[in-house]
Amino acid sequence: MTKAPDKPKRATTRQPKLEPQRSNRARAVSELLPDVGRAAFRKFGFVQHAIVSRWGEIVGERYARVSMPESIRFPQGKRAEGVLSLVVAGAHAPMMQHIAPEIVDRVNRFFGYPAVVRVAIRQGEIKRVAKAAPPPSLAPLTEAMGDSLRGIADPELKAVLESLAAGVAAADKGLKLGRID
Repeated sequence: MTKAPDKPKRATTRQPKLEPQRSNRARAVSELLPDVGRAAFRKFGFVQHAIVSRWGEIVGERYARVSMPESIRFPQGKRAEGVLSLVVAGAHAPMMQHIAPEIVDRVNRFFGYPAVVRVAIRQGEIKRVAKAAPPPSLAPLTEAMGDSLRGIADPELKAVLESLAAGVAAADKGLKLGRID
């Protein structure tokens, strides 16, 4: 009687599990939040959480008061040509459906590529968090600075540039350049 050949034994080489690197220090919650927020937003379909936080800038305050982005769903394996899901307050849904092509254009301009091709609208309740009052103006602009900004037609850009100029002017007053006292 012949004996059946033994099966060759497989070599079992196990890779040791890599432990997360520990820093042995207390970490501020603010250090952890960007990672937690990023994971949560990606789970619900957002490529960037900025679309939620900057929704008013993207579509304008008029439309941001009655709508809120819910998610962006992309086709399998793509990060473009997605469907933006909006929650819209009550009777504003027909208006938002009418301006959907404009919303698609603005969102794509925000992303810088054709991320969205269609908007899906769902009626629901929009909860808004009260905004903090903007900080007071730092310093009045000089006459020369005001003249240089007069030709800018976009009011948002003009406001940002005026704020930047006022901040630079305030910082320059506090600095003594050229001399060491």
